[in-house]
Amino acid sequence: MDQYTVTGMSCAACSARVEKAVSKLDGVSSCSVSLLTNSMGVEGTVSPEAVIAAVEQAGYGASKRERGGTGGAAGQNGTGVGKAAVGAGGMAAAEDMLKDRETPLLRQRLYASLGFLTVLMYFSMGHMMWGWPVPEFFAENHMAMGLLQLHLTAIVMIINQKFFISGFKSLWHRAPNMDTLVALGSGASLVYSSYALFAMSDAQMRGDMAGAMAYMHEFYFESAAMILTLITVGKMLEARSKGRTTDALKSLMKLAPKTATVVRDEEEMVVSIDQVQKDDIFVVRPGENIPVDGVVIEGSSAVNESALTGESIPVDKEVGDSVSAATVNQSGFIRCRATRVGEDTTLSQIIQMVSDAAATKAPIAKVADKVSGVFVPAVIAIAVVTILGWLLVGESAGFALARGISVLVISCPCALGLATPVAIMVGNGMGAKNGIMFKTAVSLEEAGKMEVVALDKTGTITSGEPRVTDLIPVEGTREEELLTTAYALERKSEHPLARAVLEEAKKRKIEAREVFGFQALPGNGLSGTLDGEVVSGGNLTFISTQAKVSENMKNQAERLAGEGKTPLFFSQGGVLKGIIAVADVIKEDSPQAVRELQNMGIHVVMLTGDNERTAKAIGAQAGVDEVIAGVLPDGKESVIRSLKQRGKVAMVGDGINDAPALTRADIGIAIGAGTDIAIDAADVVLMKSRLSDVPAAIRLSRATLKNIHENLFWAFFYNAVGIPLAAGIWYPIFGWKLNPMFGAAAMSLSSFCVVTNALRLNWFNMHDTKRDKKIKKSKKEESVMERTMKIEGMMCGHCEARVKKCLEALEGVSAAVVSHETGTAVVTLGGTVSDEMLKKVVEDQDYKVVSIQ
Repeated sequence: MDQYTVTGMSCAACSARVEKAVSKLDGVSSCSVSLLTNSMGVEGTVSPEAVIAAVEQAGYGASKRERGGTGGAAGQNGTGVGKAAVGAGGMAAAEDMLKDRETPLLRQRLYASLGFLTVLMYFSMGHMMWGWPVPEFFAENHMAMGLLQLHLTAIVMIINQKFFISGFKSLWHRAPNMDTLVALGSGASLVYSSYALFAMSDAQMRGDMAGAMAYMHEFYFESAAMILTLITVGKMLEARSKGRTTDALKSLMKLAPKTATVVRDEEEMVVSIDQVQKDDIFVVRPGENIPVDGVVIEGSSAVNESALTGESIPVDKEVGDSVSAATVNQSGFIRCRATRVGEDTTLSQIIQMVSDAAATKAPIAKVADKVSGVFVPAVIAIAVVTILGWLLVGESAGFALARGISVLVISCPCALGLATPVAIMVGNGMGAKNGIMFKTAVSLEEAGKMEVVALDKTGTITSGEPRVTDLIPVEGTREEELLTTAYALERKSEHPLARAVLEEAKKRKIEAREVFGFQALPGNGLSGTLDGEVVSGGNLTFISTQAKVSENMKNQAERLAGEGKTPLFFSQGGVLKGIIAVADVIKEDSPQAVRELQNMGIHVVMLTGDNERTAKAIGAQAGVDEVIAGVLPDGKESVIRSLKQRGKVAMVGDGINDAPALTRADIGIAIGAGTDIAIDAADVVLMKSRLSDVPAAIRLSRATLKNIHENLFWAFFYNAVGIPLAAGIWYPIFGWKLNPMFGAAAMSLSSFCVVTNALRLNWFNMHDTKRDKKIKKSKKEESVMERTMKIEGMMCGHCEARVKKCLEALEGVSAAVVSHETGTAVVTLGGTVSDEMLKKVVEDQDYKVVSIQ
């Protein structure tokens, strides 16, 4: 996606106009314009020159944000963030870009406007209504009083000339915006008041003093000036609030170190961060920030990674461990080799994700965009009809004009345009601060709508690293003796389970002993000689050939296997020493995370390539609703496809083989500690690698969507109530009419209220389960059924393919997940299919169906 900075936009009608103009270009596949960040994201083959020309032709300005440099212009309110901003040389430029430049300018305009408006209100309202004293010259000369008000109003208009320049420029391009409404309302007040002033002068010259006084009451100079001043107040409050929506992004950028201590020619030297190259050696002392991503090559320390993950507990780092830019070295001296610099560091990628998400548009925003596109022309039409209507029923020109001006100034397309992007930006920032990265606005909106969450077992529910869970020595043998034998034997093994035994031995400080004549027998076990005796280790079948195994130990092994653990038997000198159970243990927070998902009305499924027995044991510990075992690495994508028959599906994984499933799912969620491929394929990235962040992400999505609904309701409700009131609909019945000044005040507050409501998300606790609500099940999910078939006779992958093909050929069968290892076929039905028919098509392929559940 190419990003552009767009200048000159003031409301939702502007962003809709720019988006429409660019979308018409050949070669543009998608275009989204953000009023909040004054940015535009364009995908396709179109040239930047054509995009910029289209924006300029629509009456606005645009510049491309170059990647890798320090370019990129700040938006009107300083919240635009380009890809340049995250490069090595661009971080300082990015911080400068995030400065709120609009609020100081608006504040200056406001103070100047208030100064002249105060004088104007004293003469127009204070003297005329309450008899406040004025110089005798003005008290006796009505013409002088009128001319003074005209000049004061003109000064306020010149101070706020931006409304007129932008408004009439947009009108010239046939794309009226909010500034057009303000300019027309204020300009109409000035023109009519000027007419009344000259009419009063004529009456005075004719000696008609009563007529002259009557025309004085037709002055709307103070309304013209007040409208501009109040709109400026609203714009300043809005700009300040919009600036606060990017606080999370600003805080991330401030974390970036400015310098690094690198080792060159055996000497340490401090260099600017943009001079650090890949493979440079850098050192970090206690209390210093780590400058770039790297790998520890010397020393050890505890590193505080809360800046990136939100986790306050320091992480121990040793030689070979990776470290990330902007994290803090807390205790020891470490020497590292740079692996990622500039825009490739983890911090830069996080900033880029937040920036890209701000440049995209949520589906729900399309409703507001459609309305905004016709809103301003419709309001102008309503104002004209209002004026003509009141004139036709016999009201004075002043009364009719006041109603028309009120309609113009109370209407607020800004509230509609800001309703979605401000909530998305704040929600995204909150996620980033807590280690939950939403790549697009779509993923933030859609995550809360998930009905099924599929969890990959290894590395997601479990830690992904086998550990020793049980030590069961035979009677007369101590645990240390059993572990000493196992440690000596497994030290020379390359099997993944051997690592678990080695870690346990090191943790217990077991002495390493040397084994001679080591042999690894694939599929069976290990053997060697220790202290002149044969030592062996392996499964029950192998160890039974080396030593006698009692029924009690066999029962123990059976129990361990039933719990999803792998029992390893060890013997020495022909005598069994005991069993060491190894398992990929579930993460501490996994059961709680699963319960939270279930309490939110979400069906939780675990996917694994393990056999059914082991899978069900792990599934029972985690508490999932459903276990799908025997899933081959390339079969996860088809499982997700079948699960989608039940409703919207989120897939959570961390491995390379999870990438196709993450892409196929409605929302792909990658564990941050996983592979780059999985992270690239996902829509949401969990930096902490904690499963409890999955329900937190869904909770944040729901809260953001609720906030957007509140904002849209307020924006529509405000206009639905305000415009009829301003037009004087209720005047004949209740005598209600709205002064244009109050209309302008209401317009100013509407956008401020929408932005302020979005800022409430900053106090949302995404880990609080008290307000969790179950979502309504979709009709699709309710209509889908599953059948689990127990099948005998399948021996290989070809058998699986035959059974899968015949089942999926049946009308009413959406998908079939077949495993020859477990002897099962899980059939997802989208229609009515009898068990007899399922059984028949499988047995026609010469396989036996034992049961269907």
